[in-house]
Formats: sequence, structure tokens, C-alpha cells
Amino acid sequence: MTETHSPRDRLSDPTLFKTESFIGGIWRDSDSGNRRAVTDPGNGNRIGDIPEMTSAESRAAVDAAQAAFPAWAAMLPQDRAAILRAWFDEVRAAREDLATVMVLEQGKPLSEARGEIDYAAAFMEFYAEETKRPNIEGVTSHLPDAEVELWREPVGVAALITPWNFPCAMITRKAAAAMAAGCTVVVHPSSETPFSALALAETARRAGVPDGVFNVVTGDPETIVKPWTDDVRVRALSFTGSTDIGRLLYARSAATVKRLVLELGGHAPFIVFDDADIDRAVDSAIAAKFATSGQDCLGANRLFVQRGVYDAFCKRFAERTAALTVGYGMDDPDIGPLMNDGAVKKQKEQVADALSKGAHCLTGGEAMPDHGPLFFRPTVLTDVPRDALIFREETFGPVAAIAPFDTEGEVLKWANDTEYGLVAYLHTMEPRRIFRMSRGLQYGMVAVNRTKVTGAPIPFGGMKQSGLGREGARLGMEAFTDVKYVCRDYGDLTLVE
Repeated sequence: MTETHSPRDRLSDPTLFKTESFIGGIWRDSDSGNRRAVTDPGNGNRIGDIPEMTSAESRAAVDAAQAAFPAWAAMLPQDRAAILRAWFDEVRAAREDLATVMVLEQGKPLSEARGEIDYAAAFMEFYAEETKRPNIEGVTSHLPDAEVELWREPVGVAALITPWNFPCAMITRKAAAAMAAGCTVVVHPSSETPFSALALAETARRAGVPDGVFNVVTGDPETIVKPWTDDVRVRALSFTGSTDIGRLLYARSAATVKRLVLELGGHAPFIVFDDADIDRAVDSAIAAKFATSGQDCLGANRLFVQRGVYDAFCKRFAERTAALTVGYGMDDPDIGPLMNDGAVKKQKEQVADALSKGAHCLTGGEAMPDHGPLFFRPTVLTDVPRDALIFREETFGPVAAIAPFDTEGEVLKWANDTEYGLVAYLHTMEPRRIFRMSRGLQYGMVAVNRTKVTGAPIPFGGMKQSGLGREGARLGMEAFTDVKYVCRDYGDLTLVE
């Protein structure tokens, strides 16, 4: 049996590292006795294992959430807010340990993991405040002697299904909004990164989140999630992941008419015009392409640079890319390992395809077996034709593809030529072009002359097949609430003299 290198030895609080599911306030192993190993992508070490919960145990989590729902929904908003705020405090206090767990199971550089913990905690803080003000705009009665009110009420149990690339933030962005609205939640984290979710469950327990309000169920996705899509008590489902799986969940949720929030694939264009600040554009492109080692749905997948600055941009961008450090996440490099063998294979295939179609490789282009089987050298491909795989498929790795363009209309057409519409990046200093392009780009988010746009106060989400609904901001609570219209008649309301 492969030796296990438990993260407990690295944590100041080893009790944050949990290896059981959390259902109804109880840490539970599976009745089946089956467990799944979890490995560190940076070195292949086994860091622990998790229970493969059964479909019956998945339904038990819904039972617990349903039982907890009436009291949680009826709780005074300020009391729910206080619990969410206490959860925020627990996560902030455990920041270093939570970041360490994340690096060991996901591989991202330590500084990025710390940043994700801060990002994850921000949703708890934001929704603790929003808990107290969920009311919507009222209406003036259109009927004589009638009084009209609109209320927002929680829908019930919400199922949250989260990916491996942001194992904490994707949970809190969903859970904090749902819980603020008065919903209880069942969470299924990726089996590749379950320990961050389980650590969040422990911090929730410490913060006083009532039993059954926040549940985490580990195991095979089909086994865990199908009972949730079939269960009428699960009134909302929020998923972050691939468009293919999003379509499947969409179809499976139809029979029970669930509220859906789907944050799906991205294929972000990064557009640089001749009048852009080139140094700023290069800095922004490095951040947009290589964060999380390129494993980010917001990652810049197609870089379009106007011909007048094309050579200068490519040269500087390639120099910066070649200087990026690659290594083990706990050593805090610029680039860590990819998540699995499939990701490495995809980088190789996309690079080979682009080169076969006439692209040029300025730096990188190969795996780094001296670092480990899941490392791939940061890569810059130029003169990439638009029929290359990398311009048609999401890359999810540290390979940048660049092509020149001539006119505004041309690049707008190319940028929109995709089924995805999550985020677009635009670099230009001309105000009228900023307006035209921001209007014309068919994306849910547009970043102009910068990279970072996300945060708890903004509505995160895309257009077309990049998803449904929004996460974050007040809009992030909408899928977890129903609007109730109450029309009351008190009889004759004429003033009495």
C-alpha cells in the first residue's frame, strides 16, 4: 500500500483535517466501508482517503437538511447573520492551515491558496450583511381597499456541487448566499479535493452553524448527486464545472423543476489594441493566463493582439512567461502542477495541433518530468490559426495562444465565435472603443485594462453556454428565494371622519 503523508503533520491545528463526511452535525464513514485515496498532485504522495458514501447516505444528508430547514428559515435574520459572521471569523483564524490543506490536495502555489481563503471568507462576511436585507421592491396596490406586499422566502434545501480548482471559494460563494437566504445545504465536493470542504465543515461546526444546515457528502458524483436531482425536497441546485456536466444536471433537474445556477466553461478572449499600454497589457495577460497554473475558467484562452503592437507584445509576453518559476506548491512558485494526467495530455495535444497548423512556439511547449508527471512548462504559441484546437477548446493549463488581428470588427467577430461567454479582457485607451467593445462582446463580464474583476459584491456569471444565473452580490441570493405576493383586503379603507 502507498505510504500516506498526512497533512496533519503540517497543520498548527491538526483537527481541521477531516476524513469523514459531515451529515447532520455528525462525522460519518460510509456503511459500505469503501474509501477513495486522495493524492498530492505535486509529488504523487497519498495524503489521505475519504469515504465513498452510498446513495442512501446521500439521501440521509437531504433528510438532515430538510429537518433543519424550518428552524433555520424561521431564525431572525440578525441571528443567521451572526452565525455567518462567526463562520467568517473561524475561517480567517484558520487561514494558514486551510491554505496548506488546499496546496497539498490541489497543488496551487501557497500564495494563491492564501488568496483563495481570503476570497472564500469574503462571501461569508458579505452575505452575513445581506442576510439582514433580503427584501425586494414593493408595489403600489392596483386594487381598491387592498394592501399589497412582496416577500422573499427561502426555497428549501439547496444542493451545491463544486470543482477541484477552487475547493474553498466555490463552496462559500454558493453556501453563504443560500444560508443567508434561509436555505440549508448539501455539498458534494470534487473527490480530488475533498479535504478543503471537510475543513470548512469543521469551521462551520465551530462557528455554531446548527446541525443539518451545512452538510458535506463525499464519494462518486453519480452516486451522490443523482439522488439530489431526483429528490423534490432539493429545491435548488448550484453547480460549477464543465458545460457537458452542466447540461446533464440541467436535464436531470427538469423533472423536479429545480432552481438552477450553473457556472460552466469559459473560453476567454484577451484583446489588445494598438493604443494599449503594452506593459500593462503584458502584466494583465500573465495574470489572466497563468493564475492557478492556467486551471481557471476565467483564464485567457485566446489572445488577440492588433498587428501594430503584435511583435512587441509577443516578445515581452514570452520573456515574462519564460521567467515564471515552476515547482511544488508549498515552495510558492508561479506555476504548480496540473491536476491530473488528462490535463497534461490536453496541453500536449493542443500544442502539437497548433504547431502542425503553422503556429510558432516562443517558449515552453513540453512537459517537465524532472519536476514530476503533472508539470508542464509555461508555453507561448504565436501565429495560431483560428481552426487550431486551442482556439476551439478550453485549455485549462499554462499554454497561451496568440494571433494577430487588424480591425475592431474582425476581432469582435472572432472573440464572439464561441458557445462560451463568461469573461472577456480588453486593453485599449480609446473611450469610444471601450464602449463599443464592451457592448459588443457577448460575455457576462468584461475586464477593461485590468485582470481582477471578481469579488463578493459583484454578480459572477456568464452568457450563452457558460451558465445560468449569477453568484455573488445580492443577485447571488435570488436562486435560493421565492417571491411571495400577498394581497390583503381589510374591507372599506375609507378614512373615518
